[in-house]
Amino acid sequence: MDDLVTLWPSAREASEAEDVPRRVMITGSEGYIGSVLVAKLLDGGFDVVGLDTGYYRAGWLYNDGKDRPRLLARDVRSLCAEDFEGIDAVVHLAELSNDPLGAHDVRNTYEINHRASVAIACNAKLSGVRRFVYTSSCSVYGAAGDDMVNEESTPRPQTAYARCKTLVERDLMRLADVDFSPTFLRNATAFGVSPRMRFDIVLNNLAGLAWTTRRIAMTSDGRPWRPIVHVEDICDAIQATLNAPRGAVAGEIFNVGTDSNNYRVSEIADAVAQVFPESEITFGDTAGDNRSYRVSFEKIRRHLPGFRCAWDVHRGARQLRALFEHVGLTEEMFLAPPYTRLRELRRLVESRQIDSDFRWRCHDFS
Repeated sequence: MDDLVTLWPSAREASEAEDVPRRVMITGSEGYIGSVLVAKLLDGGFDVVGLDTGYYRAGWLYNDGKDRPRLLARDVRSLCAEDFEGIDAVVHLAELSNDPLGAHDVRNTYEINHRASVAIACNAKLSGVRRFVYTSSCSVYGAAGDDMVNEESTPRPQTAYARCKTLVERDLMRLADVDFSPTFLRNATAFGVSPRMRFDIVLNNLAGLAWTTRRIAMTSDGRPWRPIVHVEDICDAIQATLNAPRGAVAGEIFNVGTDSNNYRVSEIADAVAQVFPESEITFGDTAGDNRSYRVSFEKIRRHLPGFRCAWDVHRGARQLRALFEHVGLTEEMFLAPPYTRLRELRRLVESRQIDSDFRWRCHDFS
């Protein structure tokens, strides 16, 4: 191990330390990131409580054999201060989770991603929760072009999803005081294997297309920049934040990723083609999506010395191919609604399982 890397103590080793959280609530615990995170935190000695409304419960692609925490099946808009009693830290993942989904219903996006997220933080603070980890996004940097941006750069959100991220960061920062410490993790675009799989994010999507259609079909001309980060690395950053001294992370914003994982979309496609050599690359055009950003991750390296990204695009593509072989991924499976957030929400609305406000309808089948 690199002698320069000093790991924060594990949750078990630090259990007697001041302000180290023991009981952690994970909102969105059954999602793409959450299903990986809860297993990791349980292994790390945390007492975990999960909370999830269950939109994507049908999207369980494989069994990871991991234990699961106690689950509260709740809509984040229905929570009150009493729900957070006895909780030391909250990790808030539960939002409408990408740009297309946010654009589909802007009103619900602001209601869930902005207003409900702030209300959760307010109720957590009222109940005595001392730490609040908010998973933001590098998409707040928007159309930065070829310039390298960092946590001090002015956000330029281009979508409702990204604008909500900036609003929540602003409003939670105002809640910070000596007793309540929010931390903001601006994740790069996620990739990699999770039991609650997603195929609507760039590397996972291109790899799935390569496997099922033998075409790596980009929707752009390939020139936009995207920083990417593996779901396991996101979870490691969250765990490092929880294990760090509270004063080291209170009120801080961290870009989550590594500088070497800034890629043009065409470079991601090229890496996929190396792992799926039977596929051909096709390009889209420059119309529509103008998001492009290169991100510096120097700050998280300095402030969380126990955190380092372990995954790059090539290793991620190989992992995805191994998964596809293991589950026998077909085109029908790849296109199934549960693995694409917007398709599944539309399916739930059209089948009248949720209403136009994305709330579950109650049914009595007696």
